[in-house]
Amino acid sequence: MDMDGIRAMFEGMPWWVKWVAVPLLALFVFGGVITTILGTLIAFVFKLLLFAALVGGLVFVVKKFTRGGSKSSAGEW
Repeated sequence: MDMDGIRAMFEGMPWWVKWVAVPLLALFVFGGVITTILGTLIAFVFKLLLFAALVGGLVFVVKKFTRGGSKSSAGEW
């Protein structure tokens, strides 16, 4: 079915079928898939930010403790 066929199918329908009923049906049918994809994406971003924070904290702690034992200048790592 091409786009002209889909357009012809919705030609005589009221506006609320096109703009309210069809999107609600799509959400009802594909809602679980959309929720799963969004949940997975949000979990991935959260884990990525957690990883970055943990690596940053580790670098901070290692620098703090290795700097405390030696008398190095502030410009050195």
